[in-house]
Amino acid sequence: MLASLRRHATRWSHSAWAYPLAVAVGLVLIAISESSYWFATGSMDDLGQIGQARTNMQLLHRLMLDAETGQRGYLLTGRSEYLAPYRAANEEITATLAKLRVHFRDSAQADTMRELEKLVQQKSSELQEVLTLYDRSQHAAWREVMITGIGREQMERIRTLSEQLLAHETASAIESRAEVYRTLLMNRVGVGAMTLASLFVLMLYLRQHRAAEQMREMQRLATQAERDQLEREVRRRTRDLSELARHLQNTREDERHRLARELHDELGALLTAAKLDAARLRPRIAGAGPEALERLEHLGRMLNEGVSLKRRIIEDLRPSALDNLGLVPALEILTREHAQRNGMAVETLIEAVPLGKEAELTVYRFVQEALTNAIKHAKATRIEVRLAARDGHVHIGVSDDGAGFDVDSVQPRSHGLAGMRYRFESAGGRLDIFSSPGQGTRIEAVLPADDAVLPA
Repeated sequence: MLASLRRHATRWSHSAWAYPLAVAVGLVLIAISESSYWFATGSMDDLGQIGQARTNMQLLHRLMLDAETGQRGYLLTGRSEYLAPYRAANEEITATLAKLRVHFRDSAQADTMRELEKLVQQKSSELQEVLTLYDRSQHAAWREVMITGIGREQMERIRTLSEQLLAHETASAIESRAEVYRTLLMNRVGVGAMTLASLFVLMLYLRQHRAAEQMREMQRLATQAERDQLEREVRRRTRDLSELARHLQNTREDERHRLARELHDELGALLTAAKLDAARLRPRIAGAGPEALERLEHLGRMLNEGVSLKRRIIEDLRPSALDNLGLVPALEILTREHAQRNGMAVETLIEAVPLGKEAELTVYRFVQEALTNAIKHAKATRIEVRLAARDGHVHIGVSDDGAGFDVDSVQPRSHGLAGMRYRFESAGGRLDIFSSPGQGTRIEAVLPADDAVLPA
C-alpha cells in the first residue's frame, strides 16, 4: 500500500500541469490577499479620518460653549481669570476650524461647513463685541446685545449644522465599515475557494500530505491563540475605557461641586453684603420721598431674586439635599420644585434603597434628566417617579403622559439619556426606554443594590 502511494505521488508530481496549477493557485491567493489588504487599509484610513472629523466637530461645539461660559463668567464677576478659558477656546476654535475645513474641502458638505465656519466666526465676534463694550463700561449696550437673543440663535444654528455634519460623517463611517465587511467577505470567499483548490493540488503531492495536515493544524492553533489574545486585549481595553469614563464622570461632578461651593461662598457673600447695604440705606432715605423708597424696594427684590437664582444654580450643579439629607428627601425636594415651577402634577412612590454615594448621585441625575426631558420635550402634564428595591436590585422609573416618540426610528437630539445609559451600564445596571407617539414615555433603570448600605 505504501509503495502504491509512493508510485502515485511520483506520477502526479511529474504531471505536466500539476506544477503550473500549484503556481496559479499561489498567485491567485496572493492577489486576493493583497487586494483585500489595500481595500481594507483604505477603508480603515477613511474611518480614521471620519473619526477624527467627528472628534473635531464635538470639540468645536465644546470650545464654543467654553468660550461663551468664560465670557459669561467674566461678565458676571468682572474677574479676569475667566478670560483665560475664553482666550484658550478661541485659539483652539481657529485650529479646529482649519482641520475641519481641510476635511470637508472636497466633500458634499463643503457648503454646510462654510456656513458653520461663518456662524462660528460671527458668534466669536459677538462674544468679543460684548466683552469690548463691557470693558468700555458701556453696560447698557452689552446688556442690550445679550438680551436680543442673537447669540442663542447662533448657537442653536451651530448645533444644528454640527449635528448635520456629524450625521453625514456617521453615514460615511457606516459605508466605510460596510466596505470593510465586503472586502473581508471577498477575501473570505476567495481564500476559501482557493483553499479548496489548494487541497486539490495538495492531493497531487501525497508524500507531503502529512506535513500539510500538520501545517494546517499549526495555523489553526496560531489563529485560535491570536483570537484569544485579541479577545483578552478587547476586554482589557474595554475595562480601561470604562474606568476612564467613570473617572471623567467623577471629575465632572467634583468640578460641579467646587463651582457650586465657590458660587455659594463668593457670590453669596456679595449678595448678602449688598442686601445689608440696602437695609442700611433705608432709614437714611426715609425722607427722600416715595420714589426713592420705591427704587430701594425694587433693589431689594432684585437682590432676593439674585439670591434665589444663585441657590437654584448651586442646586443644579450639586444638590446639597443629596449630601445632607440623603437620596429620598433629595428626590422629594427635586420633584416638588419641578411641580411648583412648571405647574404640573408629579407623583412619587419613593422608598429608601441600599445604594452607595456614587450610585445615589447617578439616580439623582437620572431623575433630574428625565424630569427635564418630560417637561421640555414631551410637554407632559403629569409625571410619576418610582424608586424601590427588590430581588437584590434597585429599580428606578420615570413615566409621563407627554407626546412620546418612536424609539426605533426617532433618536432624541440630546445626549443626556445616552450618557445616562452608559453611566448605568458602567455601574453594572441598565436603562430601557419605552415610548410611542401620543402614548407618553416610560424610562426604567436598574442598579445592583449595595449590600453594605442598608436603608434606615
